[in-house]
Amino acid sequence: MKDTTYMALVVRPDHKNEFHRAVEQCHLANLPDNELLIRVHYSSLNYKDALSATGNRGVTRKYPHTPGIDAAGIVSHSTSDQFRPGDQVICSGYDLGMNTSGGFAEYIRVPASWVLAKPDSLSLFETMQIGTAGFTAAQCVDKLITLGVTKSQGTILVTGATGGVGSIAVALLSQLGYNVTAVTGKESEHPFLKQLGAATILNRKQATGKTSAAMHKERWAGVVDTVGGDILASAIKATKYNGIVTCCGNAASGNLPLTVYPFILRGVHLIGIDSANCLLQKRKAIWQKLAHSWHLALPESSYKTIKLDQVSQAIDDMLTGRTKGRIVIKL
Repeated sequence: MKDTTYMALVVRPDHKNEFHRAVEQCHLANLPDNELLIRVHYSSLNYKDALSATGNRGVTRKYPHTPGIDAAGIVSHSTSDQFRPGDQVICSGYDLGMNTSGGFAEYIRVPASWVLAKPDSLSLFETMQIGTAGFTAAQCVDKLITLGVTKSQGTILVTGATGGVGSIAVALLSQLGYNVTAVTGKESEHPFLKQLGAATILNRKQATGKTSAAMHKERWAGVVDTVGGDILASAIKATKYNGIVTCCGNAASGNLPLTVYPFILRGVHLIGIDSANCLLQKRKAIWQKLAHSWHLALPESSYKTIKLDQVSQAIDDMLTGRTKGRIVIKL
């Protein structure tokens, strides 16, 4: 394919190693030499994208760089037997948007092994309403169910409930009939969480309790934690005997201040959830659930659609806690 220009959000360091973001005209010839060239129709904003966009070297090693760990679009060119031009596809996770030019661009070029055919019952837009955040939430819910957490066993706690992962987890769990308690520091968003299906809402102080205690009274049959730190530690301390805690984020802290007592006295299970390197067959199975038996009827309040030139502001808003739900980017 001849060299063609396209628009992308590019993050660049200046001579002081301060990072700046701008929508720039880029060249297809500069994309990595992979099997599939995809015209991106939609992407979405995730916390990892915000970190990459601010120069976090733990996420992205080399700059200039285009973030975006999610992309949904149409194959423009293929050297793979798996996909043909015109196929509608999803690409999320793996190295996309981390050290490989990502979905905040009109084009990406990626290995075929990173790509899934779009489920027929979902539109390209709907796949990015879900995106990596929703896929991660679904992994957490799938793990709770697979490990035997039933509706009759009690309440599921969801932390960081107004965020991308948390909001989808609240919506999915309540749609499946679970009683959900949501944790948020945003009192103004209580009506939003109620609309998603949360039965009870706690603030961060109520969710944390006495941090020095080795264990708390048993409250939760299961947990979906998206924030880490003291809130995760307190959730583990308050999980019922043989309960399941899924952990997928560190927005509050990467530290986990607690003793081994919840694990050895109550048999609590702490399960880490990784979406980036989820095995392809498992990835397909989760997406099929999201397309069919777990298909979400998300209220309009749970997502916002923006354009490429609005992404930089949305990143700032996310990093300062001013976003809620999912942010879909229309390319």
